[in-house]
Amino acid sequence: MTLTTLDWAIIVLYFIISAAIGVLLSKRGSRSVNEFFLSGRNLPWWLAGTSMVATTFAADTPLAVAGLVARNGIAGNWIWWSAGAGSMLTVFFFARLWRRAGILTDVEFAELRYTGRPAAILRGFRALYLGIPINCVIMGWVNLAMAKILAVTLGWDRLTAVLVSLAITGIYSALSGLWGVVVTDFFQFAFAMAASVALAYFALSLPEIGGLTGLRASLPDAAFAFVPDFGAMTLQETATFATLPLASFLAYVCVQWWASWYPGQEPGGGGYVAQRMMSAKDERHSLLATLWFTVAHYCVRPWPWIIVGLASLVLYPELTDKEAGYVYVMRDHLPVGWRGLMLGAFFAAYMSTISTQLNWGTSYIVNDFYRRFLRTDATDAHYVWAGRVTTIALMMASAVVTFYLESIRQAWEFVLESGAGIGLVLILRWYWWRINAWSEIAAMVGAAIGYATLKTFTSLAFPDTLLIVVAWTTVCWLVVTFLTTPESDAHLIAFYRRVRPDGAGWARIASAAGEPAPVPASRMLLSWVAGTVFVYAVLFGTGRALLDNLAASLPYLAVAVIAAWVVARDLSKRGWRSVTD
Repeated sequence: MTLTTLDWAIIVLYFIISAAIGVLLSKRGSRSVNEFFLSGRNLPWWLAGTSMVATTFAADTPLAVAGLVARNGIAGNWIWWSAGAGSMLTVFFFARLWRRAGILTDVEFAELRYTGRPAAILRGFRALYLGIPINCVIMGWVNLAMAKILAVTLGWDRLTAVLVSLAITGIYSALSGLWGVVVTDFFQFAFAMAASVALAYFALSLPEIGGLTGLRASLPDAAFAFVPDFGAMTLQETATFATLPLASFLAYVCVQWWASWYPGQEPGGGGYVAQRMMSAKDERHSLLATLWFTVAHYCVRPWPWIIVGLASLVLYPELTDKEAGYVYVMRDHLPVGWRGLMLGAFFAAYMSTISTQLNWGTSYIVNDFYRRFLRTDATDAHYVWAGRVTTIALMMASAVVTFYLESIRQAWEFVLESGAGIGLVLILRWYWWRINAWSEIAAMVGAAIGYATLKTFTSLAFPDTLLIVVAWTTVCWLVVTFLTTPESDAHLIAFYRRVRPDGAGWARIASAAGEPAPVPASRMLLSWVAGTVFVYAVLFGTGRALLDNLAASLPYLAVAVIAAWVVARDLSKRGWRSVTD
């Protein structure tokens, strides 16, 4: 890709704005640990929610989506579309509870919900496990994507690309803490979305493509199916790409969304999503932030990426690295000026994700390990300093991990498989008093043993391994739960009074505390179903409007309007508990 002076000016301007935000907010982030990691618990819903969706819009995401489309058609996106139900579960069942908990990280929840040495072990282990190896794998695949982009567009080798990208991001993340991250996220998300739409427009305008009509004519119908067409593909379609297998589709839509831990889509919330919920002004802002994140994540972002992925199939049918097809379209077919904007957009997507991962992982290491077990009596200034040092250390570790990864999908599948089966215990710990610290420990150990065993002694591949590990892990933690002692009633009562979880699973504790019976969790099921229907109706309605015509999208949009009315009606009746921390 040849960059002109105009292209370079756009890229440099982007970096100046991002760096300026970090410097301007560095003083605010230095005030306390609470400011550095949670923005003083004062984020409005639109800023917290946009920060969530900007984080999931990483440099790897457009490439991964293009690769999925090139291999399995539009239906290949069910590997991540399936998580829509889980995201809506977080909106209605968990967002308010995370804000009420009043903790600094989701790992700290271990010693809020449980007691004694098992709780401390769980907290310390999760802090180091999620904060270092898992976090570095996540940053590694994002680094890998950025390295691919810079290799194709500028001819940089992987080492140069990773070091330059990480150095810029690490500096402003270490300076400003979460305030700098979320404010920069807002700017970066708008920048990256504008460029994504522009790339889709220019791709469709190419004579080789001929607009959406020409794109439809150039590819088999099965490529445009929203649900895999099992067993009905023609020879031409089979030669073009492989349909998503039935077993994979069922694993995604029936199991993966509630059973596996994955960044941004953790069952019951967690990770940086929980961090943003806990950073919100109050529980209302927490719920609305997560709702906006879910809608933007599934309804606003995907179609420009999908269109470019389909175009890359036509333009580069023999390309071996399908994920790189997105970058080739950008390199070969963007006009002057737009090249700089698109490359700046990839830096924006990359930086929004890496900055969040650095701040999130650092919060675990500093708050839940260093502050909890090693240096318990230092000042806030000391912990902020420790956070900045840890941020730089994590940045360097992720650079090393990058060189051991070959594909983005490979890393995605590793995280999904290695965390398979722990999702249910992460959900039920909020809604069933009988869950204890050993339940979570057993789930984590069971998942690791199951994953390692299958990879060592069998040739099974994802998602077949997912189903087996989920079943094994679930049996492990259920057996351990009933063989170990529950938490004391005194501790469970204190937790119940602080968080006020709903559902029959806390009826015994509410009675022991002399409190009114919990609100039935079933009251939130209608909103969850309606919210999930809304997301998929808007997603598919937008697709039909783009790929077919407006008339084809009207039934989907009508369903979306009804579902939105149901959700709005529920929220208007909901009581919001005041929180002051």
